[in-house]
Amino acid sequence: MNADGQKQALNWSELGFQYIKTEFRFRAVWHDGAWGEGELIKDEFIAIHEGAPAIHYAQQCFEGMKAQTGPDGRILLFRPDLNAERMQRTAARLLMPDVPTEMFVDAVLQTVRANASWVPPYGSGASLYIRPMLIGIGENLGLKPAQYYEYRVFVSPVGPYYKSPGLGMISLAVSEMDRAAPRGTGSYKAGANYAGGLLATKRAQELGANEALYLDSREQRFIDEAGSANIVIALKDGSLVTPKSEAILPSITRRSIMTLAEKKLGLTAVERPIELRKEIGDFAEAAACGTAAVLSPVGKIWFDGSWHEIGEGGQPGPIMQQLYDLLVGIQKGELEDNFGWLVAVD
Repeated sequence: MNADGQKQALNWSELGFQYIKTEFRFRAVWHDGAWGEGELIKDEFIAIHEGAPAIHYAQQCFEGMKAQTGPDGRILLFRPDLNAERMQRTAARLLMPDVPTEMFVDAVLQTVRANASWVPPYGSGASLYIRPMLIGIGENLGLKPAQYYEYRVFVSPVGPYYKSPGLGMISLAVSEMDRAAPRGTGSYKAGANYAGGLLATKRAQELGANEALYLDSREQRFIDEAGSANIVIALKDGSLVTPKSEAILPSITRRSIMTLAEKKLGLTAVERPIELRKEIGDFAEAAACGTAAVLSPVGKIWFDGSWHEIGEGGQPGPIMQQLYDLLVGIQKGELEDNFGWLVAVD
Protein backbone atom coordinates (compact mmCIF):
# COMPACT_ATOMS: atom_id res chain seq x y z
CA MET A 1 0.00 0.00 0.00
CA ASN A 2 1.06 3.60 -0.27
CA ALA A 3 1.88 5.74 2.73
CA ASP A 4 -1.73 5.94 3.90
CA GLY A 5 -2.42 2.25 3.24
CA GLN A 6 -4.57 2.86 0.15
CA LYS A 7 -4.43 1.66 -3.43
CA GLN A 8 -3.11 3.99 -6.11
CA ALA A 9 -5.60 6.47 -7.56
CA LEU A 10 -6.11 4.79 -10.94
CA ASN A 11 -9.19 4.13 -13.03
CA TRP A 12 -8.65 0.38 -12.73
CA SER A 13 -11.54 -0.67 -14.98
CA GLU A 14 -10.19 1.42 -17.87
CA LEU A 15 -6.62 0.09 -17.88
CA GLY A 16 -5.23 -1.29 -21.12
CA PHE A 17 -2.32 -3.67 -21.53
CA GLN A 18 0.41 -1.03 -21.35
CA TYR A 19 3.39 -0.34 -19.11
CA ILE A 20 2.75 1.80 -16.02
CA LYS A 21 5.72 2.58 -13.85
CA THR A 22 5.52 1.27 -10.30
CA GLU A 23 7.83 2.12 -7.43
CA PHE A 24 10.08 -0.91 -7.02
CA ARG A 25 11.73 -3.62 -9.07
CA PHE A 26 14.13 -6.43 -8.10
CA ARG A 27 17.67 -6.74 -9.50
CA ALA A 28 20.42 -9.35 -9.06
CA VAL A 29 23.67 -9.82 -11.04
CA TRP A 30 25.50 -13.08 -11.87
CA HIS A 31 29.30 -13.17 -12.36
CA ASP A 32 32.05 -15.76 -11.91
CA GLY A 33 29.56 -18.58 -11.46
CA ALA A 34 27.43 -17.08 -8.69
CA TRP A 35 24.52 -14.76 -8.12
CA GLY A 36 25.09 -11.66 -6.02
CA GLU A 37 22.67 -10.67 -3.34
CA GLY A 38 19.66 -9.13 -5.05
CA GLU A 39 17.87 -6.00 -3.97
CA LEU A 40 14.81 -3.87 -4.60
CA ILE A 41 15.60 -0.70 -6.53
CA LYS A 42 13.60 2.29 -7.78
CA ASP A 43 15.36 3.03 -11.09
CA GLU A 44 13.39 1.57 -14.01
CA PHE A 45 16.27 2.03 -16.47
CA ILE A 46 18.95 -0.59 -17.20
CA ALA A 47 22.42 0.70 -18.09
CA ILE A 48 24.36 -1.98 -19.99
CA HIS A 49 27.52 -2.10 -22.08
CA GLU A 50 27.13 -1.45 -25.81
CA GLY A 51 28.64 -4.87 -26.48
CA ALA A 52 26.13 -6.76 -24.32
CA PRO A 53 25.03 -10.09 -25.89
CA ALA A 54 21.41 -9.25 -24.96
CA ILE A 55 21.55 -6.44 -27.54
CA HIS A 56 23.51 -8.10 -30.35
CA TYR A 57 22.74 -11.78 -30.06
CA ALA A 58 19.37 -11.85 -28.24
CA GLN A 59 20.81 -13.68 -25.24
CA GLN A 60 17.79 -12.91 -23.10
CA CYS A 61 14.55 -14.48 -21.95
CA PHE A 62 11.53 -13.56 -19.86
CA GLU A 63 8.40 -14.82 -18.14
CA GLY A 64 4.87 -13.45 -17.79
CA MET A 65 2.79 -13.80 -14.62
CA LYS A 66 -0.07 -12.05 -12.84
CA ALA A 67 -1.01 -11.17 -9.28
CA GLN A 68 -4.69 -10.89 -8.35
CA THR A 69 -6.51 -9.57 -5.30
CA GLY A 70 -8.86 -12.13 -3.81
CA PRO A 71 -12.24 -11.40 -2.20
CA ASP A 72 -10.57 -11.64 1.24
CA GLY A 73 -7.96 -9.04 0.27
CA ARG A 74 -5.08 -11.47 -0.16
CA ILE A 75 -2.73 -10.97 -3.11
CA LEU A 76 -2.48 -14.23 -5.04
CA LEU A 77 0.05 -15.67 -7.51
CA PHE A 78 -0.74 -18.54 -9.88
CA ARG A 79 1.74 -21.43 -10.14
CA PRO A 80 4.96 -19.35 -9.95
CA ASP A 81 7.09 -22.49 -9.59
CA LEU A 82 6.22 -23.43 -13.17
CA ASN A 83 7.36 -20.03 -14.44
CA ALA A 84 10.66 -20.61 -12.64
CA GLU A 85 11.03 -24.03 -14.27
CA ARG A 86 10.27 -22.63 -17.72
CA MET A 87 12.84 -19.85 -17.33
CA GLN A 88 15.43 -22.42 -16.23
CA ARG A 89 14.69 -24.49 -19.32
CA THR A 90 15.03 -21.47 -21.61
CA ALA A 91 18.20 -20.29 -19.86
CA ALA A 92 19.84 -23.68 -20.42
CA ARG A 93 19.02 -23.53 -24.14
CA LEU A 94 20.54 -20.03 -24.44
CA LEU A 95 23.64 -20.83 -22.31
CA MET A 96 22.54 -18.53 -19.51
CA PRO A 97 22.86 -19.17 -15.76
CA ASP A 98 20.11 -20.93 -13.87
CA VAL A 99 17.87 -18.76 -11.70
CA PRO A 100 17.04 -21.16 -8.84
CA THR A 101 13.33 -21.60 -8.13
CA GLU A 102 13.63 -20.24 -4.59
CA MET A 103 15.42 -17.11 -5.83
CA PHE A 104 12.98 -16.66 -8.72
CA VAL A 105 9.87 -16.90 -6.56
CA ASP A 106 11.31 -14.87 -3.68
CA ALA A 107 12.19 -12.02 -6.05
CA VAL A 108 8.64 -12.07 -7.43
CA LEU A 109 7.18 -12.03 -3.91
CA GLN A 110 9.44 -9.15 -2.85
CA THR A 111 8.53 -7.09 -5.91
CA VAL A 112 4.79 -7.64 -5.62
CA ARG A 113 4.84 -7.01 -1.88
CA ALA A 114 6.77 -3.74 -2.33
CA ASN A 115 4.24 -2.61 -4.96
CA ALA A 116 1.10 -3.76 -3.13
CA SER A 117 -0.67 -0.45 -3.72
CA TRP A 118 -0.43 -1.11 -7.47
CA VAL A 119 -2.21 -4.48 -7.30
CA PRO A 120 -5.72 -3.76 -8.66
CA PRO A 121 -8.52 -4.18 -6.15
CA TYR A 122 -10.82 -7.18 -6.23
CA GLY A 123 -13.62 -6.87 -8.77
CA SER A 124 -11.87 -4.23 -10.90
CA GLY A 125 -11.24 -6.56 -13.85
CA ALA A 126 -7.55 -5.63 -13.80
CA SER A 127 -4.46 -7.43 -12.50
CA LEU A 128 -0.80 -6.81 -11.75
CA TYR A 129 1.33 -8.12 -14.60
CA ILE A 130 4.72 -9.48 -13.49
CA ARG A 131 7.70 -9.60 -15.85
CA PRO A 132 10.73 -11.60 -14.63
CA MET A 133 13.59 -11.26 -17.14
CA LEU A 134 17.13 -12.56 -17.58
CA ILE A 135 19.59 -10.76 -19.87
CA GLY A 136 23.24 -11.10 -20.87
CA ILE A 137 25.11 -7.90 -19.98
CA GLY A 138 28.73 -6.74 -19.83
CA GLU A 139 31.49 -6.19 -22.38
CA ASN A 140 31.42 -8.56 -25.33
CA LEU A 141 31.90 -8.59 -29.11
CA GLY A 142 32.27 -12.14 -30.42
CA LEU A 143 29.41 -14.62 -30.63
CA LYS A 144 29.78 -16.14 -27.19
CA PRO A 145 27.87 -16.13 -23.88
CA ALA A 146 27.96 -13.05 -21.67
CA GLN A 147 30.24 -12.81 -18.64
CA TYR A 148 27.58 -11.04 -16.58
CA TYR A 149 23.82 -11.55 -16.34
CA GLU A 150 21.06 -9.53 -14.75
CA TYR A 151 17.87 -11.05 -13.34
CA ARG A 152 15.20 -8.42 -12.95
CA VAL A 153 11.53 -8.44 -11.96
CA PHE A 154 9.25 -5.50 -12.65
CA VAL A 155 5.47 -5.15 -12.44
CA SER A 156 2.71 -3.07 -14.01
CA PRO A 157 -1.05 -2.93 -13.45
CA VAL A 158 -2.89 -3.94 -16.62
CA GLY A 159 -6.33 -4.46 -18.05
CA PRO A 160 -7.37 -7.19 -20.52
CA TYR A 161 -4.94 -8.06 -23.33
CA TYR A 162 -7.77 -8.08 -25.88
CA LYS A 163 -9.99 -5.09 -25.14
CA SER A 164 -13.49 -6.51 -25.34
CA PRO A 165 -16.31 -6.72 -22.79
CA GLY A 166 -16.47 -9.86 -20.67
CA LEU A 167 -15.38 -13.03 -22.43
CA GLY A 168 -15.16 -11.31 -25.82
CA MET A 169 -14.52 -13.12 -29.10
CA ILE A 170 -11.35 -12.70 -31.12
CA SER A 171 -10.35 -13.71 -34.63
CA LEU A 172 -7.14 -15.20 -36.03
CA ALA A 173 -5.51 -15.09 -39.46
CA VAL A 174 -3.18 -17.85 -40.61
CA SER A 175 0.25 -16.41 -41.33
CA GLU A 176 2.23 -17.23 -44.45
CA MET A 177 5.35 -16.90 -42.29
CA ASP A 178 6.91 -19.54 -40.06
CA ARG A 179 7.24 -18.85 -36.36
CA ALA A 180 9.85 -21.49 -35.52
CA ALA A 181 11.45 -24.67 -36.81
CA PRO A 182 10.57 -27.91 -34.97
CA ARG A 183 14.04 -28.19 -33.42
CA GLY A 184 14.63 -24.46 -33.05
CA THR A 185 13.84 -22.17 -30.12
CA GLY A 186 10.06 -21.99 -30.54
CA SER A 187 9.38 -23.97 -27.38
CA TYR A 188 11.50 -21.57 -25.30
CA LYS A 189 10.35 -18.17 -24.01
CA ALA A 190 13.14 -16.25 -25.71
CA GLY A 191 12.63 -12.63 -26.72
CA ALA A 192 13.84 -13.21 -30.29
CA ASN A 193 10.81 -15.41 -30.98
CA TYR A 194 8.52 -12.44 -30.43
CA ALA A 195 10.45 -9.91 -32.51
CA GLY A 196 10.16 -12.28 -35.47
CA GLY A 197 6.38 -12.35 -35.09
CA LEU A 198 5.72 -8.61 -35.19
CA LEU A 199 5.27 -8.51 -38.96
CA ALA A 200 2.97 -11.55 -38.95
CA THR A 201 0.75 -9.88 -36.34
CA LYS A 202 0.68 -6.64 -38.33
CA ARG A 203 -0.42 -8.45 -41.47
CA ALA A 204 -3.07 -10.40 -39.57
CA GLN A 205 -4.47 -7.17 -38.17
CA GLU A 206 -4.56 -5.68 -41.67
CA LEU A 207 -6.92 -8.54 -42.58
CA GLY A 208 -9.16 -7.61 -39.63
CA ALA A 209 -7.91 -10.28 -37.23
CA ASN A 210 -6.70 -9.75 -33.67
CA GLU A 211 -3.70 -12.01 -33.97
CA ALA A 212 -1.68 -14.24 -36.30
CA LEU A 213 -2.07 -18.02 -36.25
CA TYR A 214 0.95 -20.13 -37.19
CA LEU A 215 0.85 -23.52 -38.84
CA ASP A 216 3.72 -26.00 -38.75
CA SER A 217 6.76 -24.84 -40.69
CA ARG A 218 7.34 -28.19 -42.42
CA GLU A 219 3.98 -28.63 -44.21
CA GLN A 220 1.77 -25.67 -43.23
CA ARG A 221 -0.98 -28.11 -42.24
CA PHE A 222 -1.00 -28.46 -38.48
CA ILE A 223 -1.81 -25.73 -35.94
CA ASP A 224 1.12 -24.55 -33.85
CA GLU A 225 0.06 -21.48 -31.86
CA ALA A 226 -1.01 -17.85 -32.13
CA GLY A 227 1.47 -15.00 -31.99
CA SER A 228 1.12 -14.47 -28.26
CA ALA A 229 -0.98 -17.42 -27.06
CA ASN A 230 -1.50 -21.17 -27.25
CA ILE A 231 -4.60 -22.76 -28.76
CA VAL A 232 -7.24 -25.08 -27.26
CA ILE A 233 -10.14 -26.55 -29.24
CA ALA A 234 -13.38 -28.19 -28.12
CA LEU A 235 -14.41 -30.78 -30.70
CA LYS A 236 -17.96 -31.81 -31.51
CA ASP A 237 -17.23 -35.27 -30.09
CA GLY A 238 -16.92 -33.72 -26.59
CA SER A 239 -13.13 -33.79 -26.27
CA LEU A 240 -10.76 -30.88 -25.71
CA VAL A 241 -7.62 -30.94 -27.85
CA THR A 242 -4.51 -28.80 -28.01
CA PRO A 243 -1.68 -28.91 -30.59
CA LYS A 244 1.27 -31.22 -30.00
CA SER A 245 4.40 -29.74 -31.52
CA GLU A 246 8.08 -29.32 -30.67
CA ALA A 247 7.90 -25.72 -31.92
CA ILE A 248 5.39 -24.18 -29.50
CA LEU A 249 5.74 -22.69 -26.04
CA PRO A 250 4.69 -24.95 -23.13
CA SER A 251 2.02 -22.68 -21.68
CA ILE A 252 1.25 -22.80 -17.97
CA THR A 253 -2.25 -21.48 -18.67
CA ARG A 254 -2.86 -24.17 -21.30
CA ARG A 255 -1.59 -26.88 -18.97
CA SER A 256 -3.97 -25.65 -16.26
CA ILE A 257 -6.92 -25.48 -18.66
CA MET A 258 -6.36 -29.05 -19.84
CA THR A 259 -6.30 -30.20 -16.20
CA LEU A 260 -9.53 -28.34 -15.44
CA ALA A 261 -11.22 -29.78 -18.52
CA GLU A 262 -10.39 -33.30 -17.43
CA LYS A 263 -10.75 -33.05 -13.65
CA LYS A 264 -13.62 -30.56 -13.35
CA LEU A 265 -15.63 -30.95 -16.56
CA GLY A 266 -15.00 -34.63 -17.20
CA LEU A 267 -13.80 -34.01 -20.75
CA THR A 268 -11.25 -36.11 -22.58
CA ALA A 269 -8.22 -33.81 -22.82
CA VAL A 270 -5.75 -34.69 -25.56
CA GLU A 271 -2.52 -33.13 -26.85
CA ARG A 272 -2.07 -34.14 -30.50
CA PRO A 273 -1.39 -32.70 -33.97
CA ILE A 274 -4.44 -30.80 -35.27
CA GLU A 275 -4.79 -30.41 -39.04
CA LEU A 276 -6.60 -27.10 -39.58
CA ARG A 277 -8.14 -27.51 -43.04
CA LYS A 278 -9.13 -31.13 -42.50
CA GLU A 279 -10.55 -30.77 -38.99
CA ILE A 280 -12.05 -27.28 -38.73
CA GLY A 281 -15.49 -28.70 -39.54
CA ASP A 282 -15.24 -30.69 -36.30
CA PHE A 283 -14.44 -27.61 -34.17
CA ALA A 284 -17.30 -26.78 -31.78
CA GLU A 285 -15.31 -24.06 -30.00
CA ALA A 286 -11.76 -22.71 -30.00
CA ALA A 287 -9.78 -20.30 -27.86
CA ALA A 288 -6.40 -18.65 -27.47
CA CYS A 289 -4.90 -18.98 -23.99
CA GLY A 290 -1.98 -17.59 -22.03
CA THR A 291 -1.07 -15.37 -19.09
CA ALA A 292 -1.98 -12.19 -20.97
CA ALA A 293 -4.85 -13.57 -23.08
CA VAL A 294 -6.24 -15.72 -20.20
CA LEU A 295 -8.82 -17.64 -22.28
CA SER A 296 -10.10 -15.75 -25.34
CA PRO A 297 -12.66 -17.59 -27.53
CA VAL A 298 -11.93 -17.59 -31.27
CA GLY A 299 -14.97 -16.92 -33.46
CA LYS A 300 -13.36 -17.19 -36.89
CA ILE A 301 -10.08 -17.94 -38.65
CA TRP A 302 -8.82 -16.50 -41.93
CA PHE A 303 -7.04 -18.89 -44.27
CA ASP A 304 -6.99 -19.73 -47.99
CA GLY A 305 -8.44 -16.35 -48.84
CA SER A 306 -11.59 -16.37 -46.71
CA TRP A 307 -13.00 -16.39 -43.18
CA HIS A 308 -14.08 -19.67 -41.59
CA GLU A 309 -16.45 -19.45 -38.62
CA ILE A 310 -16.22 -21.69 -35.58
CA GLY A 311 -19.33 -22.75 -33.69
CA GLU A 312 -21.85 -19.96 -33.38
CA GLY A 313 -19.19 -17.51 -34.49
CA GLY A 314 -20.25 -14.48 -32.53
CA GLN A 315 -20.67 -15.81 -28.99
CA PRO A 316 -18.47 -17.78 -26.57
CA GLY A 317 -19.48 -21.43 -26.36
CA PRO A 318 -20.44 -23.18 -23.11
CA ILE A 319 -17.19 -25.15 -22.72
CA MET A 320 -14.89 -22.15 -23.04
CA GLN A 321 -17.15 -20.16 -20.74
CA GLN A 322 -16.96 -22.87 -18.09
CA LEU A 323 -13.20 -23.20 -18.43
CA TYR A 324 -12.75 -19.44 -18.21
CA ASP A 325 -14.93 -19.24 -15.10
CA LEU A 326 -13.03 -22.08 -13.44
CA LEU A 327 -9.59 -20.74 -14.29
CA VAL A 328 -10.27 -17.13 -13.33
CA GLY A 329 -12.28 -18.19 -10.27
CA ILE A 330 -9.28 -20.11 -8.93
CA GLN A 331 -6.78 -17.38 -9.86
CA LYS A 332 -8.85 -14.75 -8.03
CA GLY A 333 -9.46 -16.92 -4.99
CA GLU A 334 -13.20 -17.11 -5.64
CA LEU A 335 -13.20 -20.88 -6.08
CA GLU A 336 -11.51 -23.51 -3.97
CA ASP A 337 -8.00 -24.32 -5.12
CA ASN A 338 -8.05 -28.12 -5.14
CA PHE A 339 -4.73 -28.35 -6.95
CA GLY A 340 -2.45 -26.23 -4.76
CA TRP A 341 -1.84 -23.75 -7.57
CA LEU A 342 -2.09 -20.50 -5.58
CA VAL A 343 0.66 -18.77 -3.62
CA ALA A 344 -0.34 -15.91 -1.33
CA VAL A 345 1.88 -12.85 -1.03
CA ASP A 346 2.10 -12.39 2.75
